[in-house]
Amino acid sequence: MSSVPIEAKSDRVIEPLRVVLKPKELFNEGRDVDIVMSRASQLPVWAIGPFQRPPEAQPIISPDVLTTFACPMREESVRWEALHAFNPAAVVKDGKVYLLYRAEDDFGAMVISGHTSRLGLAVSDDGLLFTRFPTPVLFPDHDGQKSTEWDGGCEDPRVCEMPDGQFLLTYTQWDRRVPRLAVATSPDLINWTKHGPAFGQVHGAKYYELHSKAGSVVCRREGDRLIAAMINEKYWMYWGEHVVRLAWSMDLLNWNMVEDADGNPVPVMEKRPGMFDSPLVEPGPPAVLTDHGIVLIYNARNDGDHDHHDLSPDAYSAGQALFDANDPAKLIGRLDQPFLQPAMPFEQRGQYGAGTTFTEGLVRHRGQWMLYYGCADSLVAVAVSDKSDETLGR
Repeated sequence: MSSVPIEAKSDRVIEPLRVVLKPKELFNEGRDVDIVMSRASQLPVWAIGPFQRPPEAQPIISPDVLTTFACPMREESVRWEALHAFNPAAVVKDGKVYLLYRAEDDFGAMVISGHTSRLGLAVSDDGLLFTRFPTPVLFPDHDGQKSTEWDGGCEDPRVCEMPDGQFLLTYTQWDRRVPRLAVATSPDLINWTKHGPAFGQVHGAKYYELHSKAGSVVCRREGDRLIAAMINEKYWMYWGEHVVRLAWSMDLLNWNMVEDADGNPVPVMEKRPGMFDSPLVEPGPPAVLTDHGIVLIYNARNDGDHDHHDLSPDAYSAGQALFDANDPAKLIGRLDQPFLQPAMPFEQRGQYGAGTTFTEGLVRHRGQWMLYYGCADSLVAVAVSDKSDETLGR
């Protein structure tokens, strides 16, 4: 982690550009798109949902070959979101929903993570129809994070509000060698200060080379705002891939591992053989502190041997877990079935051919929960729940 925060850009004011959507017929293929999420009616009282896809469901963000960006690293104009636009974070600001989404340019090998990723920004009044900003707001630059971000880029954001009103972003730095969970802050979602790897300065920097990603900060709900919450005088973050681990912080910038007696990171949620999350579990959007406990929406991959027979081999779906409100390491509940899984053609086809509904953004907006997810590593979509139970957020 850099000892001096790095400004991504200074006091930029970027006006939204335009709405870019593909025609519905490219995605619907004549199917009934008012589909209830699988097993939604079986959700326990503590879970968030049930969620439904909006009528005439289609992607809300898709690639755009027309937008360009003067890349400071390549020193040329690039089509920064030409190939894929996916895996969105979401937050409510001034009564509007903002998405930070991962966009991939058309440089590099035609393989997953073979391109440079940057984070784009989009805004919506209703959470469904978005207007995109013309250039990325977080990207590799000639700054203190260049060595950990170039040339793979900035990937897979999660965002929440800080108690002081700023915004906290966790994202993955990818140098094509080690994925590192990193932190950035912003007063306005446009101008970002990079603070470097989340685990870069703790424990004698022994975790600097650790593969880390997917930071889900525990938040409390205050109206439509998800604000980082202190539990036992600490902030908490679920993180990891394959298993879910836990970290804590006093300032939301520098994170300490929850370790066992041997000094190793402690798993707080494991994968489950024979189930929809058999080979991999990974935190999704910010976890929500409720009257029932801490609700963590997480992403899961089905086994290649087809452990879960309602899912394609290697498909990504979404589950939910409940942790103790006073002990974030204590798992007390977990769904046995996914509540969201690839069902639409645009969720099943794309860069990741097995299909994904990869959740990274969750907001409460106009009395509804809105869950934003990446589709097949290619597009962004949303599912909506109008459940009004006030115990889901405190």
